[in-house]
Amino acid sequence: MSVIPVPSGDVTVEVDGRIVIVTFNRPEKRNAITQGMYGAIADTLEAADADLGVAAVIFTGNGAAFTAGNDLEDFASGANLDQVSRFLQVIRTVNVPLIAAVNGMAVGVGLTMLLHCDLVYVEPSVVLSAPFVSLGLVPEAASSLILPRVVGERRAAEILLGGRKIDGNEAAEWGLANAVASSALTAAREAAKSLIGQPPQAIRATKALLHSDELTVGGRMAEEMTRFMEALGGAEFAEVIAARNEKRPPVF
Repeated sequence: MSVIPVPSGDVTVEVDGRIVIVTFNRPEKRNAITQGMYGAIADTLEAADADLGVAAVIFTGNGAAFTAGNDLEDFASGANLDQVSRFLQVIRTVNVPLIAAVNGMAVGVGLTMLLHCDLVYVEPSVVLSAPFVSLGLVPEAASSLILPRVVGERRAAEILLGGRKIDGNEAAEWGLANAVASSALTAAREAAKSLIGQPPQAIRATKALLHSDELTVGGRMAEEMTRFMEALGGAEFAEVIAARNEKRPPVF
């Protein structure tokens, strides 16, 4: 595996075998995210995405919060939001699997970034909210488009217009999370381990299809066929067939 950037301070990165764990590390500020933190996270995601040795990236928070959202003082300072925009584009386009371990409150981007994660695990006591309107702002991260698809238009309106807060059990019931766990990080690690040993290029290609902007049935079928034919002639499929013939586990 290539070298993954390892920031220190407000964002920490742990490389555990083929799993990369990104931790929001400002517990005294409930892990509110600054523009500098966005840049550090984007750097890490880009490096992980480029490295087929990385099976998954896990997001979690240090302390009692996942993240309280954007650091409003930092955002109100008048600095440009280039790193924020970069992070949002990166989290939308990377093909490495992203897993969220929501260990505490998840506010604003703490909720909307979950819409771009492939797997989400929450603890029962978490509180998720998107109070953009109450701040005189509007939603970001395409949440006005994706959230209604996930939870339905009425529930999305409750969250985005009315500031409705939801707990861990509701998050799972509404489809925002895969499951509720006593330790979200433990559940996320187990999910990440299940991806180890899978063909990494096939994983990334499948994720790209899941997040494709092509919404018509015919267009998606054509996109799938293109990727299917590429995979059929690729090294991973050849290794699967060879391993079956030789009665051994495939090696990727």
